[in-house]
Amino acid sequence: MTEKPLVRVVVPVFALALAAGVGLAFGVAALKRPPDLPVDTNPAPLSGHTLCAAVVLVFPSDAEMRAAVPSFHDDPTARRVFVDPPSISLLAVPGTDLKAWAQELHARFRTAERVTVIDADATAAQLKLTAPPPKCPREGEY
Repeated sequence: MTEKPLVRVVVPVFALALAAGVGLAFGVAALKRPPDLPVDTNPAPLSGHTLCAAVVLVFPSDAEMRAAVPSFHDDPTARRVFVDPPSISLLAVPGTDLKAWAQELHARFRTAERVTVIDADATAAQLKLTAPPPKCPREGEY
């Protein structure tokens, strides 16, 4: 039985087109995916930063706040650490549930007087503002 010339051409062309389409899809997805944000857990002054998605821990004293700061150096959820006596403001890696993280931090740092979630987008949605603030960027600060 002889092979038909059309089948010998169509099958490889179809396979090549399919491979090219899959490659193109992955390429477009890679271009559309935002780049990973830089992680810098070395404490920096909060002054000059306007946070719109963060967790803030307030301690009774500067000494207690300073004692807590090193624990964020290897915390996989912390992306940026800001200090402003006697508080620590934390930006999380994208995709973090800030409320759940705040609860975990509250359990971990029992000496903290207050653990607060800053989520400007959620607050604006709850208040149903007619002129809401700009959407909070992925970075967590304006």
